[in-house]
Amino acid sequence: MKEFAIAQSWWQFLLIAVVCYFVGCFNFALLISKLKHKDITKMGSGNPGTMNMSREFGMGIGVLTFVCDALKSGLPLLICHLIYKDYVFAGTNVAVSDFIRYFCVLFVVLGHIYPVTMGFCGGKGIACTMGAFWFSLSCENLWWILGGAGVAIFLVSFIKITKWGSLGSLLGVSGCSVVQMLLFLLRYAQEPLNGYLVCLYLIILAINFLTWWAHRANLVRLFAGEEHKTGNRKKKEWKGT
Repeated sequence: MKEFAIAQSWWQFLLIAVVCYFVGCFNFALLISKLKHKDITKMGSGNPGTMNMSREFGMGIGVLTFVCDALKSGLPLLICHLIYKDYVFAGTNVAVSDFIRYFCVLFVVLGHIYPVTMGFCGGKGIACTMGAFWFSLSCENLWWILGGAGVAIFLVSFIKITKWGSLGSLLGVSGCSVVQMLLFLLRYAQEPLNGYLVCLYLIILAINFLTWWAHRANLVRLFAGEEHKTGNRKKKEWKGT
């Protein structure tokens, strides 16, 4: 393994942060709705994300939006993983690729939730975050490609049964975070308090905080018993007519 000296190569992290932030700013929900000659920010809840797209345009468009947002975070982290996979931070055994994956994700999610291109009012980051964990865990072991599919099926089932889309999504993000952090703790058991590892854990927690904070209004309604049940509103309205 080659050593990576952060003191000399810090500019690479700065470049990655800027690029990933602007990648995150690109909102697929808004693009897809514009292609349909509508504006998702003025429809339904106004949120340019998977759930609102599903309600307004149907499940197929919702899935398409989810996949696009998942790839938006997954591909940058995969590229960085491949670039840095043969490096460790100088003087440590910590793989740069382990750190850089979630460093990428943090800035993509920031760009998605707070895009400068949309007046800092973007989506809620669930698809980006779930896609990122799926890609990142698959970098750990290719079996996670199937494991991620299992998690997706479980979450869809949970949301379908409970009708609490926001809660199901947040539980999925937190669950994947716990799994990834446990894998890192096991891998680096001999140096658990290494500075790079501590920063890595804080980055994963920050990603969680961003997604939970973006759903704060949903959580307040949920605890108050006022959260709207997830469903296809268009379909219900059609049946009502």
